Amino acid sequence: MALPVETFFLQPDAQGTLQSQIQQMIARGILSGRFQHGEKLPSTRKLAQHLGVSRITVTIAYTELLANDYLSSKGRSGYYVSENAPSPPAFSQAPDTQDAIDWTRAIGQRFSGGVTPRKPQDWSDYRYPFVYGQVDQSMFDHANWRLCALQALGQRDFTSMTSDYYDQDDPQLIEFILRHTLPRRGITAAPEQILITMGAQNALWLTAQVLLTQRRRAALEDPCYHALRDILVQSRCHVTPVRVDQDGLPPEAIPPDTDVIFTTPSHQCPTNATMPMSRRHRLLARAREIDALIVEDDYEFETSFLRPPSPALKSLDTEGRVIYVGSFSKSLFPGLRLGYLVGSEPFIREARALRASVLRHPPGHIQRTTSYFLSLGHYDALVRRMGSALHERRTKMEEGIAKFGLTIAGQGAHGGSSFWMRAPEGIDAKLLASRLRNRGVLIEPGQSFFGGEDKPQNFFRLGYSSIHPNRIVNGLQELAAEIEEMMPSGSIRR
Repeated sequence: MALPVETFFLQPDAQGTLQSQIQQMIARGILSGRFQHGEKLPSTRKLAQHLGVSRITVTIAYTELLANDYLSSKGRSGYYVSENAPSPPAFSQAPDTQDAIDWTRAIGQRFSGGVTPRKPQDWSDYRYPFVYGQVDQSMFDHANWRLCALQALGQRDFTSMTSDYYDQDDPQLIEFILRHTLPRRGITAAPEQILITMGAQNALWLTAQVLLTQRRRAALEDPCYHALRDILVQSRCHVTPVRVDQDGLPPEAIPPDTDVIFTTPSHQCPTNATMPMSRRHRLLARAREIDALIVEDDYEFETSFLRPPSPALKSLDTEGRVIYVGSFSKSLFPGLRLGYLVGSEPFIREARALRASVLRHPPGHIQRTTSYFLSLGHYDALVRRMGSALHERRTKMEEGIAKFGLTIAGQGAHGGSSFWMRAPEGIDAKLLASRLRNRGVLIEPGQSFFGGEDKPQNFFRLGYSSIHPNRIVNGLQELAAEIEEMMPSGSIRR
């Protein structure tokens, strides 16, 4: 690759001759790692014009670097960074300038330090990756996704790919959601009541920013999706965690001064509890009683392979009180980062304006590719294959869990892709997860899902969407063996 001439510049306060300054400039670029072995330097004529020096000055500097093996020459093709040039050090180099800013005072609001954990990027290298929310390549329809992407690159879709929608979305994707996706959840809506987002997490952030202030109160499930807790803490609103039970969020426990209720009724995150219809009606009644809004995160409804999913809470709402969050990231692939909000027009109008000021709109090409994948039937076929594969893996999970005496704390009544597990008392799930890595096993500790100071330490989540079914039982055996080793001597496993 040729190095652009714009990356070369002389320091105005540099010492020495122009020739030595050019040598130092190039040597610094090589030693810092900015210039890589084999990359081509600008011609002597082009660099001389760019720097405003004579060509002979650049030629002499190149010749000296050539003699010191920093550069190599390939006949008439020019000068290159030598393969024998010194390699940059493994550690990151300190910047040339000294940071004199007191950032503890300069930063007005902090967004780091939340509870959301980082998933290991190398999860697929582990033999037993019980990780949640990742893609199994054997299930994804890569060939048809590629064809849809190529179709979206065609001349016919040039406008959708290149246009600045500003605050609008791809009408073809909106139409599919209106006519196919939402009716499956019992929801009817108009185009102006839908907003495409960069995944469900972005949808939750937009919702929190529009609805909550420092004086308002949000009620959220405990345990809950850890990123939601980070979002609400950053919004500086009052946050009340409400402990869930085997049926999800108990409406009677929601404080009367609550303004917004966040819930996951289809598959409670992370316990997988499914909220019964009777409780859904009680939740709507409680929201009406205290004049609160409800934000329904309807993730994983597509993975209901045991029985049809219950109607969405939004479908039971007759007052416009429920804001619905949907996502394609779980059913297609996480890196897609494409979700949607459904709500009353005044709310969507404000969320649309906020999105436009932050990122304008999700990329048009991604929206059009997704709309083709959906409308051509590939999505439905993928969901059916995924349901069949998850059913097989769930069966193996249940067999292995029973065989090795592990304890299920929560599982989806309609399906899902994970189990919420409880280790014996006295077992720290974080320590358990750390030790299991040496056995090639990845699990997700549960502490970050809980709020407050007194968090249970012995819960963890086992995802089964990303692990090969033939490895499930052996992986659970390794898990059970590690728990056994961590048990105090003479204790009874429960």
